[in-house]
Amino acid sequence: MKRAVFLIISCFTFFGQSAFAQSRMQNAAVSIKFYDKTMYYPDAADSNPVFIHITVRNTGTDTLRFKLADDRMFSIDFNAYTIKNERLAQTETLIRKRTTNQTVYFREIALEAGEEYSFVENLKEYLTVANPSVYYVDLAFYPELYRFRDERISSNRLTLEVRPSPSAASSSAIPVEAGTVRILQPEAIPPDQVVERTIVARQKSLWDQYFLYMDVEAMLERTPSQKRRYRAASADERERMIDAYKSDLMQSRIDGDIVAVPERFQIEKTVYSQTEGSVLVTEWFNNRTYYEKKSYTYRLRQREGVWQIYDYTVVNLGTE
Repeated sequence: MKRAVFLIISCFTFFGQSAFAQSRMQNAAVSIKFYDKTMYYPDAADSNPVFIHITVRNTGTDTLRFKLADDRMFSIDFNAYTIKNERLAQTETLIRKRTTNQTVYFREIALEAGEEYSFVENLKEYLTVANPSVYYVDLAFYPELYRFRDERISSNRLTLEVRPSPSAASSSAIPVEAGTVRILQPEAIPPDQVVERTIVARQKSLWDQYFLYMDVEAMLERTPSQKRRYRAASADERERMIDAYKSDLMQSRIDGDIVAVPERFQIEKTVYSQTEGSVLVTEWFNNRTYYEKKSYTYRLRQREGVWQIYDYTVVNLGTE
């Protein structure tokens, strides 16, 4: 009988604590943002960190109390996923700390209504960023430390663009959508849609969208002399060459065929394997009294699930 009463009391205590924890979590909001947005490359946690500014805010009317470990690895988790929903692995340092018996020192933070507490952490100390890609990043905050992982507060989501190493960096600009200033990210769409979006972006002079699915470095290296110069250049010189090449394309000073503006176009044929593809397109150009007709073959390859244009050929089909 006494044992049954004890179990009932224990259950009520457990559910009461859980309800209290849930109530407390409802009054807390966690947000993240880039601390100093810059260009990010794989690895190199010290020389190329990804600093994230983390803020915990009391959105309720009562005092919000939570524990914050001196070593933040016992208070937060970063999660990062590719566009194919593949999750980045945790660093060996993080795993080792959490699997080793040790004393975790912490402070109890009290926030009154409307108050907030912020700190900055290096994402690369939590996750192994080994490859260039586009990642979607969020954070889990544990108000009772990592050992109570069921009690967590999730943050908003950031889009992290990790570029190839500086020797292959394509641009220092972050593409944004015209009007909304929303950061553009390439989508896992088939090659024909990639080509269609690229041509439409050219028709509308939406340059950020035009370059979104283009391997600019490969396009620059289509010219043998440019390729030799580019391969012999330093990392900084390569970035300047990429920027200059894109500027020349936008002003139609080079590669006139790829930046020519068709009045209309029609995708004729698409062929692709898992890694390589080609799209045949007929394009019509208005020359006032007649239409010039051309056949374009765009060549694409897939990286991290995203197709990119890296080459093209064009054949004149006459006029009509």
